[in-house]
Amino acid sequence: MFVIRKEGYDEEKTKQALDMLLIDRKNEFRELSSMIIPKTSVEPIKNWEQFVLNFCLDVNEAFKTWSGSMDLNPNSPQKALTILRQLSRGKTSMIQLSHLLNISYNVAEDFKAIYRRI
Repeated sequence: MFVIRKEGYDEEKTKQALDMLLIDRKNEFRELSSMIIPKTSVEPIKNWEQFVLNFCLDVNEAFKTWSGSMDLNPNSPQKALTILRQLSRGKTSMIQLSHLLNISYNVAEDFKAIYRRI
């Protein structure tokens, strides 16, 4: 299994929470994966759902920095630019970008709520 690279997450609980989240949010995961996983990759990513979840958790963490509720760390500017570049690829308006940011943020919040309940 692709391990969630965030501190404080138990691997078994993470897998269970992700499986529950995918029941309702499979379409959002597919939409995000089409934006953040390169189409030119030679081999498909086996655990793409975990990859997308990691990305969503990064967006959630970045938002805390952007909103001022968390202090800047040395990687904050690079992380923010990477997130925006990945989601902006092929988009023609800020509305399209904000839609994907909202999806990412909501997926992360839903995952954290499910994880807490388990």
